[in-house]
Amino acid sequence: MNRFSIAAAALMALGLAGTAAAQQPPLRVAVDGTFAPHAMPKMGGGVEGFNIDLFIEVARRMKREIQIDSASFSGLIPAMNAGRYDFLAAPVTVTKERAESLLFTEGYLYTQYQLLIRKGSPQVAKLEELKGKVVSVNKGSAYDSWARANAEKYGFEVQSFDTNTDAIQAVIAGRAYANLAGNTVLAWAAKRNPQVELGLALNETRAHWGAPFPKASGALRNQVEEALECMKLDGTVAKLSEKWFGVAPAADAAERTVFPGYGVPDLPGYEATAHTPSCG
Repeated sequence: MNRFSIAAAALMALGLAGTAAAQQPPLRVAVDGTFAPHAMPKMGGGVEGFNIDLFIEVARRMKREIQIDSASFSGLIPAMNAGRYDFLAAPVTVTKERAESLLFTEGYLYTQYQLLIRKGSPQVAKLEELKGKVVSVNKGSAYDSWARANAEKYGFEVQSFDTNTDAIQAVIAGRAYANLAGNTVLAWAAKRNPQVELGLALNETRAHWGAPFPKASGALRNQVEEALECMKLDGTVAKLSEKWFGVAPAADAAERTVFPGYGVPDLPGYEATAHTPSCG
């Protein structure tokens, strides 16, 4: 397990009162440190990425130190429920099933399935236009499951690969028309590789990516959410998104949208209390 923290001295250097930081213990959070560009190893040790920058800034605005662990995603929620972490800084899709046992902030990003195609290839405007084409996926992923469940309906062929990097290489080599994966991961791939570009986004798969908390942590959830809301209002989340994903968020993107109440509307754990975040 890798760990790094933002020390009190660093907080003071950012203009925060040392006493404010010292009055409360550090926020203990965790990420999957292999999920680029959200969290990934960096030269010299530690991890970097969109979610690292995002929650370091959340902690700064809360006048708290933050301790970030990097561990396997499969163990993060059990470790949080066991009391090891206050919340998770890893992006977690907010579903009804998860929201029944966890509290979530509102979405700071939307996650959705998307296609990545070779640059210059004809774009498709709807799934029906995939008929006769090959779609590459990461074997065993949710995208693999979706593609196999829908291949006959839309008339495309599925090729599965051990890694999504290999699935993207199939697109570059012309063995597949498109790679199906998550929008932020593909935006990162397109930013780094001029041979590919983003294709059709499957808006019907869109969901919130939020930060999960234990059920009893409503007060802390609300504090973190208000910090995120302030960061949306002043453009910080949108700037971080463009920095890491290479695409400026649309006007209605989650990075720019302050949702009413606390949590994700219409899902368990949502608190409809009207509030105005204190963004001083």
